[in-house]
Amino acid sequence: MNWDSLPQLAEGFVQTCIIFALTLAFSLPLGLLVYAGRVSRIKPLAWLVQFYISIMRGTPLMLQLLVVYFGPYYLFGMQISSAYRFYAVIIAFAINYAAYFAEIYRGGFQAIPVGQAEAAFVLGYSPARTFFTIKLPQMFRTVLPSITNEVITLVKDTSLAFAIAYAEMFTVAKQIAASTTSMAPFVAAAVFYWIFNMVVAVLMEQLEKKLAVAAIK
Repeated sequence: MNWDSLPQLAEGFVQTCIIFALTLAFSLPLGLLVYAGRVSRIKPLAWLVQFYISIMRGTPLMLQLLVVYFGPYYLFGMQISSAYRFYAVIIAFAINYAAYFAEIYRGGFQAIPVGQAEAAFVLGYSPARTFFTIKLPQMFRTVLPSITNEVITLVKDTSLAFAIAYAEMFTVAKQIAASTTSMAPFVAAAVFYWIFNMVVAVLMEQLEKKLAVAAIK
């Protein structure tokens, strides 16, 4: 591989980092909203959210990305601009991962003993205060290992943006490999992904340790 290609790969890596960061920024809080709908006492809403989660978890992310990108054209005849590629990637990734996070949150909340909410009620805590000061922190500590797995998967899933020719790292590596007839760009991209995942894994492990210490205190 020509070393002149490294800046192109670096630019693609920056786009991968942007996809990663924005997906987490949107999907983590959106997952809480989806969870709220999933356990809502309003049955039609709960059924609708369950159906949404089933679709997101039961179909490939790449297919969802293609639907989000081409949907406006086929459904409404809207012209698709090149700039829309970025928005389609973020929308598809966010709504997909929100469904997974919602189910992870649900498992975490179910693991909290009912007696804690009852004790908070006796102490005069409002439902909102009970949720944010007792339930939410405990849930997050419980499910952090599962969230870590999803975050590591997200690092690799960013490569699926190549399906709509968005210039993230894998797409750039594929273009360079085609033009140079060399596997070296793929090897370089693999190293980038591996280092990225190692950094994410270390950071998440440190976060788990800090939360465990905070829980003891």
